[in-house]
Amino acid sequence: MLGLARRVRIETARLTLRLPQHEDWRQWSDLRAASADFLTPWEPVWSEGHLSRRSFAARVYWAKRAEAQGTALPLLLIRREDQRLLGAITLDNIRRGPSQAATVGYWIGAPFARAGHMREALQAVAHHAFTRLDLSRIEAACLPENAPSRGLLEKCGFKYEGVAQAYLQINGRWRNHVLYASLRPDRRGRTDVGPA
Repeated sequence: MLGLARRVRIETARLTLRLPQHEDWRQWSDLRAASADFLTPWEPVWSEGHLSRRSFAARVYWAKRAEAQGTALPLLLIRREDQRLLGAITLDNIRRGPSQAATVGYWIGAPFARAGHMREALQAVAHHAFTRLDLSRIEAACLPENAPSRGLLEKCGFKYEGVAQAYLQINGRWRNHVLYASLRPDRRGRTDVGPA
């Protein structure tokens, strides 16, 4: 069944957003390793085998299954001009029924930060979520001191909604997060939509 599922591919001005593939492991692992100091203050503690081929293979299988089941949309950011992996963005915890909502998370490699790539990706994923997945709300959370992430969300039209106490374990500690959301402009989405 998974082999028959359609595969999402989102094109932007500079990027192709697509599911991870097994052959992406080396670029993914190298970029995450080279960006560790840049990423780890904002992320849960990495497992011992986080960068291993085996761990990445599990990620690839999960991504295919989640996309096919309509529960998540985990995408890599690939720069079209040279097929370079820049980071990732995931629409996760997709909820149907009355809420028609999802949560978005993202990371970008240190060499590619502050060049507008994640803004391009986030705007494209939000558009896809509202127009193709018929979602009504996209939620995001980040650490209060993560000014670049807060700025990105605000530039992409996300509105500040408050603080969640001890929301996630980041870098080994329970941390408060600021909450943001973007609402579908027409607020019409159907409430009886099944998995996309």
